[in-house]
Amino acid sequence: MIDRPLGIVAPHPPIIVPEVGGERSRVTADTLAALDSAAAEIARYDPETLVLMSPHAPVVRDALLVDDADRLTGDLGAFGAPQVAFRPTGDGTLARAIAERATDRGLNVHLRSESPRLDPGVLDHGAMVPLYFLDRDSRRSVVVLSLAFVPLEQHRVLGEAVRSAADDLGRRVAFVASGDCSHRLTPDAPAGYSPRGADFDAALVGLIERGDFHALASLDPRLIEAAGECGLRSFVALGGFMGEGESPTRVLAYEGPWGVGYLTAIVGGSAASAADAPSAPVALAREAIETYVRSGRTIPPPEPTGLLAERAGAFVSLHRGGGLRGCIGTIEPTCHTLAEEIVRNAIHAATADPRFESLSPDELDDLEISVDVLGAPEPAAREDLDPRRYGVIVSAGRRRGLLLPDLDGVDAVDEQVAIALRKAGIAPDEPYAIERFSVDRYH
Repeated sequence: MIDRPLGIVAPHPPIIVPEVGGERSRVTADTLAALDSAAAEIARYDPETLVLMSPHAPVVRDALLVDDADRLTGDLGAFGAPQVAFRPTGDGTLARAIAERATDRGLNVHLRSESPRLDPGVLDHGAMVPLYFLDRDSRRSVVVLSLAFVPLEQHRVLGEAVRSAADDLGRRVAFVASGDCSHRLTPDAPAGYSPRGADFDAALVGLIERGDFHALASLDPRLIEAAGECGLRSFVALGGFMGEGESPTRVLAYEGPWGVGYLTAIVGGSAASAADAPSAPVALAREAIETYVRSGRTIPPPEPTGLLAERAGAFVSLHRGGGLRGCIGTIEPTCHTLAEEIVRNAIHAATADPRFESLSPDELDDLEISVDVLGAPEPAAREDLDPRRYGVIVSAGRRRGLLLPDLDGVDAVDEQVAIALRKAGIAPDEPYAIERFSVDRYH
């Protein structure tokens, strides 16, 4: 289990929810794939409570709000999808502790239960859209924070109070910073056009990519105003939750198809593990291959931490001179840890792929290695597939064929399925089942 704090930057346009946007939601394929990865990160981290700051929660101009309701409710009926409903439990104990720690730090903070007009327990779309992708089954408790029109630095202090309250209660918490970037990227943008919208987003994404959340509060106020953003306060609060110094961050997607910038990122969690040990899965695969090819010895897997301690299927792919040199993997976990899975599959990719001779020592110096860590397969129809975003598994009886996602030259669903069928020895006119899966790819 990952022990670093975890934060997620998540956009919240209702149109990306398939029940709302229909085919239009596919325009934001990069964002959807990124949110899938963020959901997998939350599942690995396994928090008890999600603390979520939403720009669309009730606002009091000079006071920050914390929702302490024990049950939260909402649906996307206002956007044409009343069937998309949410009923997560609240975490009143944590909410009240956050308010107390924030007050102790000099902030003006109120609980939403103190005023019925603040709709305690009612979820807004700024909370529901991230929850749809990150915790659709409402398995975790939720605390919603509201922003206020107070200095940005006060939002950072609120984030610090969240971290302090969680630590004091021994509560495992992930922070979700809901928010969109500039709303003025194009002439047809909903808030009008400003040439400075793109400048703001470039500065914002650059700081977040570097993990420099502290600098967000120092952005030029004129640039912020020109951008027409709604997420900056959430992102600043996330920085306070993560603590002092730079926070290891993976920006998963940024796109602005309708004149609004949508950013998705993982802060801390396995991003922090990756910063401590860059490409740990690849480093382990390389050590296993080089040791075995040079000496015939199988290395013992290291004492795993973070991602390597999880259980998952994994594929190890080898390339030399731009061409494939070996690829072996497992669809589902067969070992106690991912570290063991990688060691075994790496050695097999180097020595047991029937398409190639075993690697020789003189091929090691320019060997390129990638490791794909597979998410759990899920049943799918052809219309659910996307060769860039998902791998595919086809099966008929004991025959099973797999193709990884985002492969050069495989751009169409029909092509992806046809290759998987050939690998499985299944004729196209035979009945077969389809599953899809996502991957985290390490180079």
